[in-house]
Amino acid sequence: MAIEVRIPTILRSYTGGAKVVEGSGDTLNDLLTDLDSRHAGLRGRLVTDAGALHRFVNVYVNDEDVRFLGALDAKLSDGDSITILPAVAGGAFGFAAAAAISQHSAAAVRQQTATAAAGGAVAAR
Repeated sequence: MAIEVRIPTILRSYTGGAKVVEGSGDTLNDLLTDLDSRHAGLRGRLVTDAGALHRFVNVYVNDEDVRFLGALDAKLSDGDSITILPAVAGGAFGFAAAAAISQHSAAAVRQQTATAAAGGAVAAR
């Protein structure tokens, strides 16, 4: 079964830059396992070690939040459209923070953390 998955910019390094990928599975959990077999590391960015969706990621099946559809047990059908969106919240570490940490030196991370702690929030530049 072909299921279209829209990938946010921050995760496109796992998909070779692709905005949309296809996968298969009877449930969201199965789909993420299938996608991870082709795009290594993607599942780890979406699912915790305890086997639940990370709290800073929102996943929609045909524009419906999976939290109301059974989370990782949400049933999928051929032709479904999945959208992955990083949650946006002031001061919270999410996909952007994780990407920044992996791409910048430890000194840059310490400076960002100190700035955020001193000012409560980093001003937009």
